[in-house]
This record gives sequence, structure tokens and C-alpha cells, in this order.
Amino acid sequence: MIVTTAQLFKHAYGKYAVGAYNINNAEQAMGLFKGCIQSQAPFIIQISKGARKYTDKRMLEAIIRAAAEIFPESIFAVHLDHGDEETCYDCINSGFFSSVMIDASHDPFDQNVAITKRVVDAAHKKGISVEAELGMLGGVEEDIKVEEGHAMLTNPAEAEEFVKKTGCDSLACAIGTSHGAFKFKGRQSLHFDVLEKIKTRLPGFPLVMHGSSSVPQDEVKRINAAGGQIKDSMGVDPKEYLPAAKLGVTKVNIDTDGRLVWTRVHREFFRDKPGEFDFRPPGKIFIEEYAKFIASRNELLGSANQLADLRKSLSR
Repeated sequence: MIVTTAQLFKHAYGKYAVGAYNINNAEQAMGLFKGCIQSQAPFIIQISKGARKYTDKRMLEAIIRAAAEIFPESIFAVHLDHGDEETCYDCINSGFFSSVMIDASHDPFDQNVAITKRVVDAAHKKGISVEAELGMLGGVEEDIKVEEGHAMLTNPAEAEEFVKKTGCDSLACAIGTSHGAFKFKGRQSLHFDVLEKIKTRLPGFPLVMHGSSSVPQDEVKRINAAGGQIKDSMGVDPKEYLPAAKLGVTKVNIDTDGRLVWTRVHREFFRDKPGEFDFRPPGKIFIEEYAKFIASRNELLGSANQLADLRKSLSR
């Protein structure tokens, strides 16, 4: 069942965070749905601009519709990740998305407000939720690149003003995470002090953590042992997901980790079977491994075993 992120956040707020996972193909979709059903968790499918261009946006939508039929007990939102204004309108008018993210965080505050407000007005007319962003995360994600020196934590006072002026349904905050596999140097934690200040100014309002992959070191080691060259990578401590959820974070974005699972499975498979050329056997392995990974993250997010209670709340 496709629902809006606002419906998911209403149930999750203060208790757990919903995992938001990027997908690009059928194998990722199958693994995601299987993992969430195994862990009995609601989830958010994130589709980026790059994912819509990878094959054809209609292909990815068809894959998701098919997965929803295969797993009819699933409850999820379909969300545009890091959209510009034009892409947001395209998704709003598609009749498929239940949520969009407008990312004008690289623009000056007043311009960010104006762009976000236009998208909010268009989306709300069709019952679609809108996520916006304030502050800028460092790192690289597809066509988004922010040098570390230009990354900025979200200002709590500006966050309050921004939400009031735009009417957005959730806000992605920069609290120390970054995109990609090379997030931190040494041991670095989330800025819980900033998160607490934002929550104080916006009580009950859903917050979002981007760039929240944990970059599991065992995955990185196995990739490198199979011929990869991923070095000095470090991610968010997944044990910090639930404490962040208690402070109002209702959505946690996880993309890089799924790519690492895909890379590890395929590198190991073709290393061990150099004469193999059928892509389906490693694809099947990936589906199962990705499902296991998704279930493990849902446990850490606190969203595991929330499906039945969420279904009851949606039917009221």
C-alpha cells in the first residue's frame, strides 16, 4: 500500500525512524520489499533523478508497482530524492509519487523559501507530502557535490522560520552527516545538540537525516579483498539512529550501504567463478543479502515490527 510520508511520520514520531532506501533496478526493489516484510517494517522508496534516467522513469515505476502486488502487505511511500523544481513538478503530476523532496539548500535562504513554497503549494493540491532541506551536507551523491569547507549545519532559528514560511511537511537537517562512503575522519558523532535545539523550536515536526549510511567496514574489507579499492571510508554509527529518532528524526536516508552490498556480492561472485557470465545467479544472491541488510537496518531504526500497529492507525 502506497501512503504519504506524512502518514508514516505521524505514526513514527518520537518512537522510531522510517528507513528511506534508494533503488535503481528490479534486484534492489525485490531485496528491499523482502527485507521490510521479513522485519515487518514500513519503509520509503527513494527515487533520485539519476535513478529515473538510468533506464526510463516508467520502467522503475512499473517495477515498484509489480513489487507492491507481490508483497501486498507492504506499506510504503514513494519519494523523489533531491529533486529540483522542474523534477518535483514532473513527479507531482505523474500520479505515482506520494512524496517529493525539493532541494534548494544551495540557494540563499529567501530563494530556498520561495522555491520550496511553490513546490509545497503544487504538491498539497494533490495530497502529496513535501520534504525540504536547510543547511548543506558535505560529500558527493550523483550530481550533488559539496566540498567539506562549504558544508553548513542547519541553524535552528532559521529552521523554525523556514518551516513556517514554506509549509513543508518535513525538513532535512544538516547535523553532521554527509553523502557518499567517505563521511568522517576519525570518530565523529552526530550533532545531537543541534538536533535538540531544532526539536525545541519545532516540537512534533518531522526531521530527516540525509547521508546516513553506516558504510560497514566488513563490507569494505570484503570488497577490497575481491579486488576493490575503497579506502578510508567511514559512515554514521547506526547505533545513533534510534537516539536521533527520539529527538524527532522520522526519516533516515540510506543509499551508499546498499551499493556496497551490491558491489561485494558481485565482486566475490565473479572472483570465485571467473568463467561465469550469467548475471542472474549473483542477482539472486544480492536480493537475499540486501533483504538481510534492510532487515538489520530496520531493527536499528526501531521500525521493525511496527507494520501491524501502523496498519491499525491508518484504518482509523
